[in-house]
Amino acid sequence: MMLGQSQTSAGWPYVRMNGAGNAFIVVDATRNKFQPGESEVRRLASPEAGLGGFDQLISIERAHDADAFMRVWNADGSLVETCGNALRCVGWLLLDGADTDQVVIDTLGGVARASRAGDLRVRVDMGEPRLDWTQIPLAEEMDTRGIELQVGPIDNPVVHTPGAVSMGNPHVVFFTDKQDDVFVRGTGSLIEHHPLFPEGVNVGFANVLDRQTIRLRVWERGAGLTLACGTGACAAMVASNRRGFVDRAATMILDGGELLVEWDEATNHVFMTGPVEIERTGTLNSVL
Repeated sequence: MMLGQSQTSAGWPYVRMNGAGNAFIVVDATRNKFQPGESEVRRLASPEAGLGGFDQLISIERAHDADAFMRVWNADGSLVETCGNALRCVGWLLLDGADTDQVVIDTLGGVARASRAGDLRVRVDMGEPRLDWTQIPLAEEMDTRGIELQVGPIDNPVVHTPGAVSMGNPHVVFFTDKQDDVFVRGTGSLIEHHPLFPEGVNVGFANVLDRQTIRLRVWERGAGLTLACGTGACAAMVASNRRGFVDRAATMILDGGELLVEWDEATNHVFMTGPVEIERTGTLNSVL
C-alpha cells in the first residue's frame, strides 16, 4: 500500500498484515478520516465482513510532530494505547520506498521509532518501560517487581506474584511453565478485568528457558489469546530481567514466531526486532 493513494468517500485502502502472527487490518486514513465506533470495529472483525478477522484494527493518520500517527482498536472494539507488532508493520509501510532508514510514529501510548533491520524485518525503539505502580496503572501502591496477585488456593496458588510493566499499555507477567490453552484462556480472561487494574491489563505467561530465551504466551486485553504480542514480549523481558531471570537481551518465542527484545542499559530504552508479513491489500468500503 502506498500511503496517500487515491481515496474516495466510498472507502479506504487497507493492507492485511501480521507481525509474528499478530494479525492486523491496517487502514490508510491519511486523507479520509476513519473513526469507527466499537460496534463497527466488532462488525469488521466478524467473519461476515470478509476481512478474515484480526487481532487489531489499525489506522495510519497524519501527525504534526511525527511521520504518522497510529491508532489502534482491539477486535472487541475498544480503543487502546499502542501495539508493538503493529508498530513494526506500520513502520515497514512508512519505510517502504522511502529515502530514510528511520521513521517516527506517534500513538496514544507515546512516540516510537522504527528502523530497517533487514528484509521484511523492523526494529522499534519502544522507549522506556514504565515501572511505577501509578504508571501501569494499579489500583493501589505495590512493588511492580512482584505484585500481590495470585490464582488458585491461598496456601497453594497455581501462579502468583507477577511482575507489572507498562510499555505504553498495561501488562502483568506471570512466571510459569503452565502455558496450555485452557489455562492461558481461563487465567487471562480472569485477570484481564481484575479490579487491581482500572484500565484492564494484558496478561503474559513467561517460561524462562535460559538467560537469553523466554517462551511466552499472551492473553491480550480486548483480543484474547493471540499468536504474538509485541508490547507483551517487551514487558515480559523487562519483568524477567528485574527479577534476575534473564540478561538485558532475550529471544522471545511466541506462538507466531520469535522477537528479539533488548533493554539498553545506557538509554533505558527497550528495542524490539522482528518480522512483518503482507498478506493482501484491498479497499475497505462503506461498511461503517
